[in-house]
Amino acid sequence: MTNVDNNEIDKFSEIASRWWDTESEFKPLHEINPLRLSYINKHAPLEGMRVLDVGCGGGILSETMAGCGATVTGIDLSEAALEIATLHAMEADVSNVNYECCSAENYAARHQGTFDIVTCMEMLEHVPNPEGVVQSCRELLKPGGAAFFSTLNRNNKSWLMAIVGAEYILNLLPRGTHDWNRFIKPSELSSWCRNAELQIQDITGLHYQPFSKTYSTGGDVDVNYMMFSVAS
Repeated sequence: MTNVDNNEIDKFSEIASRWWDTESEFKPLHEINPLRLSYINKHAPLEGMRVLDVGCGGGILSETMAGCGATVTGIDLSEAALEIATLHAMEADVSNVNYECCSAENYAARHQGTFDIVTCMEMLEHVPNPEGVVQSCRELLKPGGAAFFSTLNRNNKSWLMAIVGAEYILNLLPRGTHDWNRFIKPSELSSWCRNAELQIQDITGLHYQPFSKTYSTGGDVDVNYMMFSVAS
């Protein structure tokens, strides 16, 4: 596997035991998960769908999508995170979710055209070749299937808010969680989607309000954003 950053895998594996601690460094993921879930379910209703969650980590999104009636497979390259995800699903008695340690590229080679929905949230900025992941997500979809991506824009505002603000001032994330140089402009992600024959249907921003300590969605995509596309 060439599209892997082992330092990134190790970084998240070291803190894997805290994935489901809502007061840990994963607190922001827990807080934005309802917004992500609502966005997905709005554009591609999950009930009865077969879903793949690429870069699932400890299973926060995977498990809640299963709770909406989807049959969910989560893949990740952190075995430690997958162990936590599997254990939590067992404890929560969620039987319609399973996990596999595999890259998107390798999984696509074995499961082309299998899924109704593929999600890849907060993962693209952690791999050397994000365009390759986008292509694999497309290969995994049935014709007309839906792909959802979320990542961080690359500009001065995102450096100030996502790096300086979130990691150094507000301590929302551990320092070093993100590399600004790996952030992805919407124009770049849009181009990769078009190259993969994914038709972009919607893009929305994800915003943090530091005074109220709440998250919301909206039109401003300067920092965090989500994108919905459909396989042509």
